[in-house]
Amino acid sequence: MAAPPEEESLGALVAQASHHISTLVRSEIELAKAELKFDAKRVGTAAGLFGVAAFMLHLCLILASFAIAYGLVQLGMMPWLAFTIVTAFYFVVALLLAVVGYRRLKGLAGMKRTARSLKNLKGVAKPEEEPAAVTGSTRRPAPYTGPTAGEVGHHRVPIATEPEGGSGPGPAGP
Repeated sequence: MAAPPEEESLGALVAQASHHISTLVRSEIELAKAELKFDAKRVGTAAGLFGVAAFMLHLCLILASFAIAYGLVQLGMMPWLAFTIVTAFYFVVALLLAVVGYRRLKGLAGMKRTARSLKNLKGVAKPEEEPAAVTGSTRRPAPYTGPTAGEVGHHRVPIATEPEGGSGPGPAGP
């Protein structure tokens, strides 16, 4: 049978907290894995459907190109000229899209703000140190002078138990 929380030692409470935290972290990781697996399946299915749709749209574009070319032939144009006009139209459209894409890429900032932020963080984490030759030794942090694990809580006054005389809780007086 477990002791009431008031009577458990600090070590037992820390051990329980550590166990609960590790169980919680493991459970959260398993939940994240399950959600990611479910989402990955949905994204994979959607990507496959988009791929099939793009392929079918490409086939429609090819057939529409033939229809336009044969429509121009029906208007009295020579077949080679009709197909050349349709091809030239698609070439101009592709060229315009490439130019627009190139200009969009040209305007990328290259994560300048992130790089600057990381440089600032690096400066905070590792401040400029004086060379060892100038100071004569490497700089070490000061040793820890706070209470040790055995000294934590020693400043507390123990709770007095009920005196033999029985007048209630409190310290026994003279």
